[in-house]
Amino acid sequence: MSHKILYSTLLVATLVVTTLFFTSAETDIDHPLEVRPSTVKPFALPTTLSVAGEPMPLEDLDVAERLDREILVNTYWQSNNLLMLKRSTKWFPMIERILKQEGVPDDFKYLALIESGLQNIVSPAGAAGPWQIMKATGKENGLEIDNEIDERYHMEKATRVACAYLKEANQRLGSWTLAAASYNMGMAGTERRLEEQKVDSYYDLRLNSETGRYVYRIAAVKYIHEHLEDFGYVYHPSAGYQLPDFDTITISTPIENWIDWSIEHHTNYKLLRTYNPWIRGTKNTNSSNKTYHILVPKK
Repeated sequence: MSHKILYSTLLVATLVVTTLFFTSAETDIDHPLEVRPSTVKPFALPTTLSVAGEPMPLEDLDVAERLDREILVNTYWQSNNLLMLKRSTKWFPMIERILKQEGVPDDFKYLALIESGLQNIVSPAGAAGPWQIMKATGKENGLEIDNEIDERYHMEKATRVACAYLKEANQRLGSWTLAAASYNMGMAGTERRLEEQKVDSYYDLRLNSETGRYVYRIAAVKYIHEHLEDFGYVYHPSAGYQLPDFDTITISTPIENWIDWSIEHHTNYKLLRTYNPWIRGTKNTNSSNKTYHILVPKK
């Protein structure tokens, strides 16, 4: 090997080692909080926590363990948690206002959050909308539900129906936590379990897996969202989703074609359905001449 080749080889090797050294040194520098790698760890449980003003018996080891499970599951499901936070910014102001008007504890906004993530989804059992209301329950509480209109998707009306249910359940079952459990398994089913097991508290009931986790999920999501930095989240409400400003158009006549109607009112069918999701088809027969309030984004 010539001296020139040897020299070139040594020079390249020196450059590689130097690059590796400085690259390694750079990775030892702490990242700012926004880009620091996740630290996976357990969290200290709160010493006190309440749901709808009712304290959780955290001195009970089983209760503490169940809460811990939901805190860990929801903390480390980061994408879902961030989406819930973003949608909360969009919808919580309305929900909080209605809960206050109806005399229902503010914590029940988290019930809607765990039910649907504040999305217009349909469950396998047929519950629909952000509050996951069954068709029979909706109709019993005055919602219009048919192939053309389904007011389970109307945020304000559905929230008021949920409030009516929760108030009745609280009066019938004796606590807000049992009312929350009944939202998942029904009032009659919750009453049967209380009578069979001869207890009067949600935390003393042996329940199916879903209902047995239900109140703990509400408590965990509430606790995480009220202490975001403690769980490693960097989030400001300004990052949340927003509703546009609306013009409200009142109608009480049949609509032969919502697509044509939306174009006539300087919008389109997609936006019409996005902001009025209770409209379920391309027409509204409206044989009873009912009055509807349509939200159209301002230009």
